[in-house]
Amino acid sequence: MKSSSPFPFCKICPSKTLLFLLHVFTFSSTAYATEVESTTAAQNDLIGQLPGQPGPVNFTQYSGYVTVNATAGRALFYWLQEAQGGSTVSDCAPLVLWLNGGPGCSSVAYGASEELGAFRINSDGETLFLNEYAWNKVANILFLDSPAGVGFSYSNTSSDLYNFGDNNTAWDSYAFLLGWFERFPKYKYREFYIAGESYAGHYVPQLSQIVYEQNKGVKNPIINFKGFMVGNAVTDDYNDYIGLFEFWWNHGLISDETYQNLKLVCPMDSSEHPSKACNDAIDTAYNEQGNIDPYSIYTPTCKKISGKRRQLRAGYRLMFGGYDPCTETYSTEYYNQPAVQKALHANVTSIPYSWQTCSDIVGVYWGDSPRSMLPIYREIIAAGLKIWVFSGDTDSVVPLTGTRYSIDALNLSTATSWYAWYDGTGEVGGWSQVYKGLTLATVRGAGHEVPLHQPLRGLILFEHFLEDKPLPSNNKN
Repeated sequence: MKSSSPFPFCKICPSKTLLFLLHVFTFSSTAYATEVESTTAAQNDLIGQLPGQPGPVNFTQYSGYVTVNATAGRALFYWLQEAQGGSTVSDCAPLVLWLNGGPGCSSVAYGASEELGAFRINSDGETLFLNEYAWNKVANILFLDSPAGVGFSYSNTSSDLYNFGDNNTAWDSYAFLLGWFERFPKYKYREFYIAGESYAGHYVPQLSQIVYEQNKGVKNPIINFKGFMVGNAVTDDYNDYIGLFEFWWNHGLISDETYQNLKLVCPMDSSEHPSKACNDAIDTAYNEQGNIDPYSIYTPTCKKISGKRRQLRAGYRLMFGGYDPCTETYSTEYYNQPAVQKALHANVTSIPYSWQTCSDIVGVYWGDSPRSMLPIYREIIAAGLKIWVFSGDTDSVVPLTGTRYSIDALNLSTATSWYAWYDGTGEVGGWSQVYKGLTLATVRGAGHEVPLHQPLRGLILFEHFLEDKPLPSNNKN
């Protein structure tokens, strides 16, 4: 991928000396002392060398916990991978919070370890290798395991795990941000975005709405929120399910009879309480699809765990669960090693269960789940904030068809009509349409996890989102 500059944001980054002087003259000595103390606290989260890491790297990493509810003992685990190139780059590159979905799946397991993170885990489950297309090439990436009970995040109140839903997850994530920015004051006022995929199609807009509304009336908000990006995102029950069943049928995965029956017996306006007839029709559909990977219908399945996906389905909302390739087994082996947990400052309370990629308890007992995120989209668009929506076109779990129906329901004016975009190798990377207030991009040949299946195209997409530039419409390298 060629670019005029891999870090265009740093062209106008003020020097550390200037930032220091501005800080001294703007804030009282007491506030300055507090921020220095907070920075010292952040150093306790500094990661040295991870077990199995391939030598020194040109970026800094931090990980640890931020308490979001002291009474309940809830603390969320984060992993910050600062932008590559050292402090001269990371000190001015934007900050992006990444969330995976489920609900109940770990951003460390998926986003950090098999998608956009700086490292991938080798098949031995013990060693790492560098991700050539890591997103911290162009931004500081903050991975968050949310809610408590997911990944290394925990609660000392065991009943919490049975009572999470969209609302309290969003507010806990906001409490995390407030605490995290105090620990890392250098990121205050920094350009900040929220991104994610799958059921984070709920997490991302909901947290974005809270940040936006809490910033109202604040002249210079600490959380300098600029917009959000979601991929293969659960967005609107009605449109998602029309699009889901249509994708199955259009791609020859199910019979005509099953397609008609799904439309007849499954309520399109909510996935929370499907009828027995609907569940039976979905089971028939899955049987007709055979042993494929529904998250990436044209790639081979993982023979080790190919049946797990059906075991997890306890109602058709859980079809939106985390991706389940063989790489999941590698992360399970790696993050359960005591040496890895020590290096990450994780599992400090000796959680009485093994680390898992997804929490069955959190997912099965999930509470509130609003039917549509479109009202939030309208609010964010009206505020003039940036929204990009992307979709891997071989995902049959949260497919492109549903995403297009949802965006169409917003009734936005078109700024740039549908066109092919290119990935710098002479190949079509996907297709895009720019609306007034929102950009839609497909990623050709990608499944549910775009950065896993098409890493180059995923990085190009991310860089253009940050720069708010249309995806390239020519095939020049």
